[in-house]
Amino acid sequence: MSHIHPTAIVDGSAVLADDVVIGPWCTVGPGVVLAEGVHLVSHVVIQQDTNVGARTVIHPFAVIGGDPQHNGYKGESVRLEIGSDNSIREHATFNRGTPQGSGVTRVGSNGLFMTGAHVGHDAVVGDHVVMANQATLGGHARIGDRVFLGGLCAVHQNGRVGQGAIVGGLAAVTRDVIPYGSAWGNHARLHGLNLIGLKRKGYGKDAVRRLLAAFRDLFEGDGVFADRLTRVEADYADLPEIMEIVAFIREDAKRPLCLPEA
Repeated sequence: MSHIHPTAIVDGSAVLADDVVIGPWCTVGPGVVLAEGVHLVSHVVIQQDTNVGARTVIHPFAVIGGDPQHNGYKGESVRLEIGSDNSIREHATFNRGTPQGSGVTRVGSNGLFMTGAHVGHDAVVGDHVVMANQATLGGHARIGDRVFLGGLCAVHQNGRVGQGAIVGGLAAVTRDVIPYGSAWGNHARLHGLNLIGLKRKGYGKDAVRRLLAAFRDLFEGDGVFADRLTRVEADYADLPEIMEIVAFIREDAKRPLCLPEA
């Protein structure tokens, strides 16, 4: 049986797994689904129409499933979907989607969302993502798996950060960051590859050397960027990480790309 503190308010339409724990002064609104092992520590608000995956822990004063911060929102039915095994810390805010977008904000599994992290409407966040204190995602942002977003950084609406990338603290990310990239600054510039992340994932020295060679050929080689992209695609076809970077760039070639300093 779910353990619900007597001071908590739970809407009658909410669906709770048997072992959910809802601490003091929490509010769980209509259309909320809490999977097995979910723990709302205290003073958590889950406004409405939100699925929270198994074993996710939400800490005090987080506001989850709030209305999208969008002038065009008129109360339509929109949702927030959160995966399993996440830690959502104090004062974090996750908004639901908009009818103008996909209608759903999606957050993956095994993430750590530190104090004050914000996930805007219609954003898509991958698995094993870390958002440090006060990191912010604008509406429709797309964040790949195993991305690290430093404290107080902000990803512009519609912005993309590819999987395995790291963004430094205080960075203003107005251009897309390639997979495995390392970007920082205001506005953020690309400063190479996320070498720490690659090493933590078990890449050896030879593999890292080849990735760095491909990076240099793409961003520092001769000729115009489009030609370099084509050459790198041919020369490093055996490296799935480089093919992912190429595909990331080609996926939305009209969007501005975060590049190294000239």
